[in-house]
Amino acid sequence: MRVLSRIDRLIDHTDQSLKALFTHAPADPYPETVPRAQDTLSDRDRTLAARLMRVNHAGEIAAQALYQGHALCAAQPEVHEVMRTAGREELTHLQWMAARLRELKSRPSYLTPVWYAGSFAIGAATALLGDAVSLGFVAETERQVVAHLEGHLQRLPEADRKSRVILEHMVQDEARHATRAMEKGGVHLPLPVRLGMRLAARVMTRTAFWV
Repeated sequence: MRVLSRIDRLIDHTDQSLKALFTHAPADPYPETVPRAQDTLSDRDRTLAARLMRVNHAGEIAAQALYQGHALCAAQPEVHEVMRTAGREELTHLQWMAARLRELKSRPSYLTPVWYAGSFAIGAATALLGDAVSLGFVAETERQVVAHLEGHLQRLPEADRKSRVILEHMVQDEARHATRAMEKGGVHLPLPVRLGMRLAARVMTRTAFWV
């Protein structure tokens, strides 16, 4: 495994950040199991699905920033690579959400730069507390994301089969990221920290639903 210098890391993560914020998703970036049939949603169902996907798009923007912050400030090369790899996998999720929003004739949150900047700062600050805390923070974040996505699966219109299958894929990936972070040495975070993370996530998701 090649050990990247701080400058190498900065260049690499600047590239990844630009991809997250400005790269357009391919027309059809989905896994093979996602239905390709044209949507037959009512206007009401389409509006609800679009708002839920906008929230998930904001969440993937935040995930990109968190992983970039964690990776940039990781102390050990192995931890840096874990964060870097997971961030690139999460970029696929971001492309899925961008493409789905386009299909639903909707848009990302207007506050996308805010979600990115805030999450990057949180990721970097957490990483500076040590790799074990950083990995534990990632694991807890991913566990909360899984719970969030499972809630969206319950709220999605029954007719929106495509969004449902996409989110089911994401649940599996996020759970795997959480497990990997703990296996690499993550520690369980104190309850007040976990509750604070849930509160911050709730503010973002409720805001992105509308804005």
